[in-house]
Amino acid sequence: MSPSLIAAAVWVIAASAVAFLPMRRQFGPGFVLLAAAPVLIIWIGAAHGWIWSAIGLGAFISMFRRPLWYLSRKALGRV
Repeated sequence: MSPSLIAAAVWVIAASAVAFLPMRRQFGPGFVLLAAAPVLIIWIGAAHGWIWSAIGLGAFISMFRRPLWYLSRKALGRV
């Protein structure tokens, strides 16, 4: 298995572990995971091709749909 896929698997396990935390303790680790995801998706795309990068992007959006929705609404001024 390539290093990018190992890192992606570790990211998924970390995201699942953060989901078990109480909501007030999810913000710090969740923000780190949110910031690391684009780098990881680009790394997967560079190593394995755009289709796998698109699959990773879909998984990322699926896992972080609420925070991404909130951040997009805040960026548009619709909080």
